[in-house]
Amino acid sequence: MSDFDADIIIAGAGPAGLTAAQYCARANLKVLVIERIVPGGQALVIDVLENYPGNVRRTDESGNILSAPKSGYEFAEDLHRQASLFGASFLNGEVIAINKERDFFNVVLSENRTLKAQAVIVATGSKPRLLHIPGEKEFSGKGVSYCATCDGNFFRGKRIFVIGGGDAACDEARYLSRLTDKVILVHRRGVFRAQKSLAQRTINNPNIEVRFNTVIKEIKGDIKVKSVVLEDIERSSVYEDDTDAVFIFAGTVPQSPLIAGLEINLDDSGYIVTDQKMATNIAGLYAAGDIRSGAFRQVVTAAADGALAAHSAAEYIDEL
Repeated sequence: MSDFDADIIIAGAGPAGLTAAQYCARANLKVLVIERIVPGGQALVIDVLENYPGNVRRTDESGNILSAPKSGYEFAEDLHRQASLFGASFLNGEVIAINKERDFFNVVLSENRTLKAQAVIVATGSKPRLLHIPGEKEFSGKGVSYCATCDGNFFRGKRIFVIGGGDAACDEARYLSRLTDKVILVHRRGVFRAQKSLAQRTINNPNIEVRFNTVIKEIKGDIKVKSVVLEDIERSSVYEDDTDAVFIFAGTVPQSPLIAGLEINLDDSGYIVTDQKMATNIAGLYAAGDIRSGAFRQVVTAAADGALAAHSAAEYIDEL
């Protein structure tokens, strides 16, 4: 066993990777988690984690608030601390390649360092999908953002456009509506893709104007964002509207270049295909969370994926 840097290496420290780390460590396995930035993944930017089971506001018999629901940041901190207490090790670095040699894996880091493990769990998640429209790249960080909780405070009281129609767009629009009463949510379809309860609360919010069947064509400005060019699909009309910021939530793309050298099964969008045990078509290699094909991309399902992947990886090592 001394030939290995870890029994299991986990690439990525979002909710899936952190949960997997906890379960691996509790199984008395030597586990190493490699994360490029900081532990937490996309959970870090969630304002209030209101739909995680049990994460609710607590009150006493008189209705006095004892504790508020955790934010995504607080939740991620707790996951990290919990995994560490169970014995998981963490390494700040970027995995750029994974390859298999006989019954073990070589995990290559960007600083030309290679680590060996008997099993690997890929939990690298996904990143925001770009619109690839004029002005998006030019004004990124100058009024164009992909994280309301990160940048929303810069535009308190300002006019803000939000692009998207899923859970993230509605959730972030609601967050921004607490900072300003001038939020315009643009969606290219006639109905939201978000969960019905979340969509309805968004529509009913007096600080949010919803424009369905509308597509953003261009973002304009000088040193910062000044306006957007929009197309009303139903009327086939193009018009320009003033704005101070554009927050884009148009879905995600998988963070999967690290497995490019493996003959691993991917779906048409590049997400990793697994079975119900989170196993890929390569023995000893598992995937969990947003990187996995067909996943319902929520924190609770990412955590469940991580637990299953850890359990399956532990069984695989026992068989070895």
